[in-house]
Amino acid sequence: MSARHWFVTGASGGMGRHLVEEALRRGEHVTATVRRPDALPDSPRLTVERLDLTRPDDVAAAVERTLRRRPVDVVVNNAGYALVGAAEEMTPEQIREQIEVLLLAPILITRAFLGPMRRQGGGRIVQISSMGGQIGSPTHSAYHAGKWGLEGYTESVRREVADFGIHLTLAQLGGTRTGFASALRYTAETAPYRDNAVGRTRRRLESLDDRDLPGDPAKIAALLYETTLQPNPPLRLSLGLDTYDAVHHALTERLNMLESQRELAASIAF
Repeated sequence: MSARHWFVTGASGGMGRHLVEEALRRGEHVTATVRRPDALPDSPRLTVERLDLTRPDDVAAAVERTLRRRPVDVVVNNAGYALVGAAEEMTPEQIREQIEVLLLAPILITRAFLGPMRRQGGGRIVQISSMGGQIGSPTHSAYHAGKWGLEGYTESVRREVADFGIHLTLAQLGGTRTGFASALRYTAETAPYRDNAVGRTRRRLESLDDRDLPGDPAKIAALLYETTLQPNPPLRLSLGLDTYDAVHHALTERLNMLESQRELAASIAF
């Protein structure tokens, strides 16, 4: 197989950097978008784009430059962070930026590559989601809105482009040692939420150490790389026993609730 070209967002550190390093180690070409251009190692097969994902015009220009260099075979929408706090505490600006990074930017990037991938006969798009795309917990309302939205968008688009050989996969990560905990952003805390579920969750997150998290980002990067080689990759990958357990519980709870409403659902028909 000839070397492929990857496009990876949020590659300054964490999961994005591990994916870039894994692809380069396997002999691939990579275009990596970063906020800090000096964050990645030098390589003749690496092109670094400085990019703010909250600026759609800049995103479009970066994609256009990337495609001019060479066709893109694998796209990884990885960039992200989590805003922590009560929904009432979140400012409109904080909410907007969270949704722009977690949902709007991946939508725009995915859309930009669909046409070129369709014309070249296929491609792979990996969306870095999380258990937060299937569950809901206090303090993460805007984060969940972005990740749940990304999951719905990806499932729909996957069905639209399957005939063109374009495969989309959602990687649902749990706690992973990528520095994610130290990059959490917090709202200004208010008194009504200090001692309830929001406050208790905030205290726990504030004391969280990366070493407490079970996920090995190097192993995840290697697994995701192998997934891009599979002829029919899965739509969703639950990575980490914490993800598996949390998503299993959430899906079981939703299914039980649905089944309890069967007669109610039938009752509204003519």
